[in-house]
Amino acid sequence: MKTIIATITATFLMSLMGSQVVLASPKEDLKSFRAYFKSKFPDTPFDDFINGVYAIDPPSREQWEAIEEFPPYEINIDNGEGLFNKPFKNGKTYADCFDNGGENVRQNYPHFDEASSQVVTLEMAINECRIKNGEAPLGLGKGDIADISAYMAFTSRGSRFDVGIPNKDAEDWYEKGKHFFYAKRGQLNMACADCHVYYSGSYARAELLSPALGQPTHFPVYRSKWGGLGTLQRRYEGCNKQVRARPFKLQGEEYRALEYFHTYMSNGLEVNGPGARK
Repeated sequence: MKTIIATITATFLMSLMGSQVVLASPKEDLKSFRAYFKSKFPDTPFDDFINGVYAIDPPSREQWEAIEEFPPYEINIDNGEGLFNKPFKNGKTYADCFDNGGENVRQNYPHFDEASSQVVTLEMAINECRIKNGEAPLGLGKGDIADISAYMAFTSRGSRFDVGIPNKDAEDWYEKGKHFFYAKRGQLNMACADCHVYYSGSYARAELLSPALGQPTHFPVYRSKWGGLGTLQRRYEGCNKQVRARPFKLQGEEYRALEYFHTYMSNGLEVNGPGARK
């Protein structure tokens, strides 16, 4: 009987906790998210989470700092700057599409556009700018769009992420991204949170799993595995494949919602993209 009562009590408490998670506001989520990682990695200062796995693993950090002395993404920044400033056929440039001429704006993306009721990522805004000025959109995930995004991130280094959720429609997008982050998928039945919240700091084969806190801050990222630069959504696509799930369309609603939630969870941290990772 005691066992049955204990089981019922535990089930009730889990149900209650689940209800609290569902009903939590984005601000409450953010507070809990930060507190979780502060407790899990007590020796890591909040601002250092922008460095991903290198914030929690000193040996890896030494190797990474040596790589950063001659960053493999420098050529991407240079190419991105050239593309950013190259006039379109109508004489305008990307600077005409963005606040502050497109410099020091990375920290405001993704943002909720109230006119269209859509979440707009930086890469989406880059392509929207091209279409608005009579140019064909760029391919997604890598190539020129990643280089332009890298240059814009570089001009924003040191600014702190400030992604807002201005109204109920925006919160619906946030909740969709939150659900994606915690939902199981694929043949391996795993969620983003499994690797990067619950098992962050643990090894998956030879790879140390990075904390979710701060992950969006250093994108686009030059990955040694890719041999080039890629966007955050390219990484989402790769993660889905790794758990043997069919990936979603880049810049589709699923990944934009995920990026919205994921980046909101890094509010207050500095932009330090582009970055270099394994």
